[in-house]
Amino acid sequence: MKPPRLIQTLLLLMIALQLIASTRADDPWVVYDGKKGPGKDRHIVLISGDEEYRSEEALPQLGRILAKHHGFKCTVLFSIDAETGVINPNNQNNIPGLDALKTADLMVLFLRFRNPPDDQMKLIVDYIEAGKPIVAIRTSTHAFQIPKDRKYAKYDWRHAGEEYEQGFGRQVLGETWFSHHGWHRYQATRGLIAPGAKGHPILRGIKDGSIFGPTDVYGVRLPLPGDSRPLVLGQVLSGMKQDDKPLPPGPHYKSKETVNQNDPMMPIAWTKTHQGGRVFASTIGASLDLLNESVRRLLVNGCYWAAGLENKIPTKSNVDIVGEFKPTMFEFIRTKNYWPDKGMKPSNFKMSW
Repeated sequence: MKPPRLIQTLLLLMIALQLIASTRADDPWVVYDGKKGPGKDRHIVLISGDEEYRSEEALPQLGRILAKHHGFKCTVLFSIDAETGVINPNNQNNIPGLDALKTADLMVLFLRFRNPPDDQMKLIVDYIEAGKPIVAIRTSTHAFQIPKDRKYAKYDWRHAGEEYEQGFGRQVLGETWFSHHGWHRYQATRGLIAPGAKGHPILRGIKDGSIFGPTDVYGVRLPLPGDSRPLVLGQVLSGMKQDDKPLPPGPHYKSKETVNQNDPMMPIAWTKTHQGGRVFASTIGASLDLLNESVRRLLVNGCYWAAGLENKIPTKSNVDIVGEFKPTMFEFIRTKNYWPDKGMKPSNFKMSW
């Protein structure tokens, strides 16, 4: 005896849903579906890929916050070992899933020295040069390291041509890799609101001095170019704890010359435009930095602003951690296959609510 048509239909639907779930689980990326919130019907693509600051930990957490608390659909991409499907930040040549940029309302980058094949790079370049909004974190100032004989060589962080001097970082974000202004792994960062920036929507709900990260301040050349507007200045601290005092004048950690690293202070977060599109850059934002509530709020508010939703930024945006989040200390992991040893795949970051 055949089951009633309704039961047959339900069985087929269940099978179809299982197949869809199985397919998504095997994808080399992860998607967080947004629910209610100002970001509903907006799509953010977050692209991780650095060997040092654990962007593969930071961006899934940022995506979860944006999806669960604010309603954005968030697709998180990773540097992937093509043979195993395992996340491997040391692989600079493969970020699958960049087709998602075709429907993206915002691109969030946390990259370092990537050299994607031309077909992947084209998807990033098409997005950039269309003047669409960008949020760029930490090492994204030196996101690309592309040989001179390649089609997209001008995006390289060292590009010397006058047409696109110093590549993506300088031309699009406002600065390329320049220097460690603070002493890496010895002098942490406190964020102070820049003169004239108080009241900017990105800083809504953030108290002066509440931003903290164990990553050091990056150097930039002042003033930043074009219409760049500093929002947060990085105060170099004398140690690695949030309550450490500002670093006093004294011998520079490299040159040993007497300097004052806090006069002037370097911008660590600023806004800019490129081809008419909004750009928000933050050199604070490693996975460990995200343990600080104000850093999370800075990045979430920055996403709102870049996407043109500054009027919907809450008085104090919800940036509560979603799921388990145990970020690891930033370091280069070249002597062992850190993520491959863990066997971590994008599916390990799956989460629904």
